[in-house]
Amino acid sequence: MPLAQLITANDLHARLERPGLLILDCRFALDDPAYGQRSYAEGHIGAAQFADLERDLSGPVSKGVTGRHPLPEPQALLERLRAWGLDASSEVVLYDDGPGAFAARAWWLLAWLGKREGVYLLDGGLQAWRAAGFALSQAQPSPAPGTFAGQPDAGLLVDAVELQQRLGHPELTLLDARALPRFRGEVEPLDPVAGHIPGARCAAFTDNLGSDGRFLPAAQLRQRFAAQLGERPASELVAYCGSGVTACHNLFALCLAGYPLAPLYAGSWSEWITDPARPVATGD
Repeated sequence: MPLAQLITANDLHARLERPGLLILDCRFALDDPAYGQRSYAEGHIGAAQFADLERDLSGPVSKGVTGRHPLPEPQALLERLRAWGLDASSEVVLYDDGPGAFAARAWWLLAWLGKREGVYLLDGGLQAWRAAGFALSQAQPSPAPGTFAGQPDAGLLVDAVELQQRLGHPELTLLDARALPRFRGEVEPLDPVAGHIPGARCAAFTDNLGSDGRFLPAAQLRQRFAAQLGERPASELVAYCGSGVTACHNLFALCLAGYPLAPLYAGSWSEWITDPARPVATGD
């Protein structure tokens, strides 16, 4: 079974009554942290539970040490997942408003803890669900506690020290998921320093999507990432972004394209710049 899987709104609607189905609403807005919880209360896909990026899918921020969305402590995340009803056999569907950036963060966290089968992103997110004419609910699910027991996979992570040591290595492909103006350092709306990690390539996560907001076909994604890799091996690829969130979208898209799950620099740009000794580049 492939690690990255999509589900359509129609297929999800047909599965809503299936036993063992866990749906997580991952909506969030960087400029309005209360947006997701507020939107969930106004209406969500039936039986969905709310997973907040900052409270559930991230750990505490330590100013000057961590990035903006550090990884959650594994045991705390496991407890939250079990509270939502997650079992090893659960079928999981993740969604946000549409692009999938926050849903992909939840997908990566599940893969990190070892839940790698039966996990889907709703292609097109809530926008696709609404477009299909399906209803929303305001019900608050009360699931029975789950029993999922996972372990974090250290092989899916690269830290700042290791990454800095690898900079300049001819086989490294370092993909930055932020938009090109931020990558170049022309604008920086979120972090105190603009630019990118030297040697990185801009691979904006939004380019994984078509004009309809759904993921591009696997063959097109393969072509996109093959151009980024060139002759370098996929095994040496590392993904990052501003805070370790949208990089997961690229990792999901890479898996859709048939590549293995590559490591994430979870601290990403917002952590990298906490140490002024780390190099910074601007431009292309």
